[in-house]
Amino acid sequence: MLSEGGTEALTFPALAERTGLARSSVYEYFRSRAAVVEELCAVDFPVWAAEVENAMQGAETPEAKIEAYVRRQLDLVGDRRHRAVVAISASELDAGAREKIRAAHGGLIAMIVEALGDLGHAQPRLAAMLMQGSVDAAVRRIELGVAEEPDVIADTVVAMVLRGVSG
Repeated sequence: MLSEGGTEALTFPALAERTGLARSSVYEYFRSRAAVVEELCAVDFPVWAAEVENAMQGAETPEAKIEAYVRRQLDLVGDRRHRAVVAISASELDAGAREKIRAAHGGLIAMIVEALGDLGHAQPRLAAMLMQGSVDAAVRRIELGVAEEPDVIADTVVAMVLRGVSG
């Protein structure tokens, strides 16, 4: 529902209809739309993180791990679950939901710290956060459907995180 119509589509009557539950039953499970969002993040984010981690495990060098980390995240942009999370993050969430999303992103960032440390970064955690910022910017660029192909965006962000802006 979120990937098709954004957060406006996530109403309790629509959720009840889609799931086949009575509307009152939906209210028993979730106290608010934010609670639905929290549950979606709790279920979906570990799946995406596992996909990124699996891609990294196949890489043998720190550089290859970094490239796998970036490319797998960008590959997931077209996934319906990712579009749902984008819709979620654009909505007004309560502090608890936002904190769960931040914590989930922190787990994703933690995956790449070791590879950055192996490359000799003095501040690998900071480098990981800044690198994730570049990935997030590339995700937004892909979602906008800009002139560049997603592969060109991915190649550019990989080059930036591995070699800096001098490319």
